[in-house]
Amino acid sequence: MSVAPILRAQGICKRYGHVEALRGADLEIMPGEIHALLGDNGAGKSTLVKALSGVVTPDAGTIEFHGEPVSFTNPREAQDAGVETVYQDLALAGTLDCGENVFLGREPLVKGLRGRLGFIDRTQMRRRTVAELEQLGINLPSLDNTVEALSGGQRQAVAIARAAVWGKSMLIMDEPTAALGVAQTEFVQQLMCRVRDEKGLSILLISHNMPEVFAVADRVTIMRLGQRALTCPIGELTTERLLAVMAGLDHLRPEDAA
Repeated sequence: MSVAPILRAQGICKRYGHVEALRGADLEIMPGEIHALLGDNGAGKSTLVKALSGVVTPDAGTIEFHGEPVSFTNPREAQDAGVETVYQDLALAGTLDCGENVFLGREPLVKGLRGRLGFIDRTQMRRRTVAELEQLGINLPSLDNTVEALSGGQRQAVAIARAAVWGKSMLIMDEPTAALGVAQTEFVQQLMCRVRDEKGLSILLISHNMPEVFAVADRVTIMRLGQRALTCPIGELTTERLLAVMAGLDHLRPEDAA
């Protein structure tokens, strides 16, 4: 029995004036996989991700989520459907602590009259944040520290924990290790695998880091000129073959590019 993808995008087109950012792009994300989305600058990766996360509306094409057609007109609709995005700039509030960032914009209210007056349940925020960090194996110096006092890897961990709390099906991660050192990069890579294994979430990973892709991805989709050039399991690719497809040298036989 074949497993259906949790997300299927078909024939996605997006034009900005005379520029065709997407020309019939396709993508399928399977349950519980880390799927890397690759391509040179201008290949259409960012526009496709924006279409999947509700930031832009495609001009043509269809998106199905859990087998049902969807049309996200804003990021909140994508979030409500279970799609969370960890952007490259993390979108964290530096002057707030970890729990406040995890619940930013979704703060729970205390019960009763005080809740109706807008009082936030900080005990619940802290309890759920601690539980999430423990499940993902994230150790921070103190939950009371403001995010701006944390290292780059620790800030990335808070952003991932926030997405894991609210993401019901899929996380989109945009260059999660771009500004990190070697040790912090390894930590975030391990964290992505734990999110997949412990939370059962699928991850769409956008990355230019080839060693990272080979370290964590289950499958890879390569985009070129606004379209899908190749989708295959990571075990069927070499770095040379991957770069050849990105460069448009896919007329080569696999053994020539390997």
